[in-house]
Amino acid sequence: MNRMSRPRSRRAVSVAAVAAAAALVLAGCSSGSGGKQAEEEAGNVSAGQADTPRMTIAMVTHAPSGDTFWDTIRKGAEAAAAKDNIKLIYSNDETAGDQANLVQNAIDQKVDGIAVTLAKPDAMKAVVAQAEKAGIPVVGLNAGLGVWKQQGLLSFFGQDESVSGQALGDKINGTGAKHALCVIQAQGDVNLEERCAGMKKTFSGKTDILYVNGTDMPSVKSTITAKLKQDSSIDEVVTLGAPIALTAVQSVSDAGSSAKIATFDLNKDLVSAIEKGSIQFAVDQQPYLQGYLAVDSLWLYKTNGNFSGGGEQPVLTGPAFVDKTNVASVAEFAAKGTR
Repeated sequence: MNRMSRPRSRRAVSVAAVAAAAALVLAGCSSGSGGKQAEEEAGNVSAGQADTPRMTIAMVTHAPSGDTFWDTIRKGAEAAAAKDNIKLIYSNDETAGDQANLVQNAIDQKVDGIAVTLAKPDAMKAVVAQAEKAGIPVVGLNAGLGVWKQQGLLSFFGQDESVSGQALGDKINGTGAKHALCVIQAQGDVNLEERCAGMKKTFSGKTDILYVNGTDMPSVKSTITAKLKQDSSIDEVVTLGAPIALTAVQSVSDAGSSAKIATFDLNKDLVSAIEKGSIQFAVDQQPYLQGYLAVDSLWLYKTNGNFSGGGEQPVLTGPAFVDKTNVASVAEFAAKGTR
């Protein structure tokens, strides 16, 4: 495996580093540049600011524009950048080839580190290797748990999507569901495909897969509605993102269906829907934590030679269920856009 050169002592992150990462500030920030400005705009970030030399970190994701899930990841990254005296350059493109070009741009700018998502790993492999060849440390987040080590990344922050899907399948077994519809909003995205595949492994009923265009919500609504009208036996709709779930609520109503709705991922409107009962539960992977830890881990590596997960194991941020029994405990943070 082609891994970047590392300090001679390869150890897991120290207890102090883990404690620092765990003591996250649960307040969002709106600046994409990090440092003092982002700290001020974060609403009195309380973790202090490092006095280490200023460095530049690029975060390149496969996020579609306007998706609140990715806004939360970015807020976490910006909070870490503010604390660590980092200039954060955030960019995103859901097209794999264009995402690879953004990583190449970061390499050309000679950044000090790169945090990247690997939703389509094969398309990113060559440019990640280029970053490593240039001596730029790379960490992964959110997508790519199955390939991060093979591609030589230092660390990975996210959830095991197959495990999270299996956990959801087990949970809806307990609701009495018999026929589930798993809605995938981006065909070919390994994270999303693994969620539905994991659910099928443990759900004792029938599972159908429905592909929709997640960038076109009117189309999402009409496609789900048409499927529910076509097959009235569907009694559970499982979506893979909060905006899709909220749209599915409308589809269920329009179709005159009695299907229940469960989803992956949160935003403040989704939390409100759980409180009201229009959505049963969400599988939370803590995107704020993913963004924060990815940036903070690069700072720890550059300033202290640390490897989150020892460079051998991923750092898991989920899954955890949010339902009516515990939604109140996250509602305050969701309202701030950090959960």
